[in-house]
Amino acid sequence: MADKQRVVFDTNIIISAVVFGGPPRLCLEFAREGRFELFITSAILLELSRILAKKFDWERESIEKLIKALSETSHVIEVVHKINTIISDDSDNRILEAAAQARAHLIVSGDKRHILPLKKYKKTKIITAAEFLKQI
Repeated sequence: MADKQRVVFDTNIIISAVVFGGPPRLCLEFAREGRFELFITSAILLELSRILAKKFDWERESIEKLIKALSETSHVIEVVHKINTIISDDSDNRILEAAAQARAHLIVSGDKRHILPLKKYKKTKIITAAEFLKQI
């Protein structure tokens, strides 16, 4: 049996999945089903918590429930090496750091300004949720 793909979701994919639905929600459902290995870091979880509270008025209890579910679905890893590839939005570097640490095959992102234009980071391919669903 072939190894499962190692994948990192950009924070915007997780937010889209839980707030709006569509292809990102299906990506998250496939993660729960174990169709691939999802990797996440505490920095990504922290950013997710901050955005859901600040921009979407999520209550602490709902955020904690989501973080717990993500932690059970994903491999929570700690980043050893900091990356500063994206100068215009440093928080996007957390996604690249997670991918490098996880030795991810893919980053799934909806960030058309900073992440998707890279197309690739080292050996990690960067694609949209719709592209990911076509190949999973």
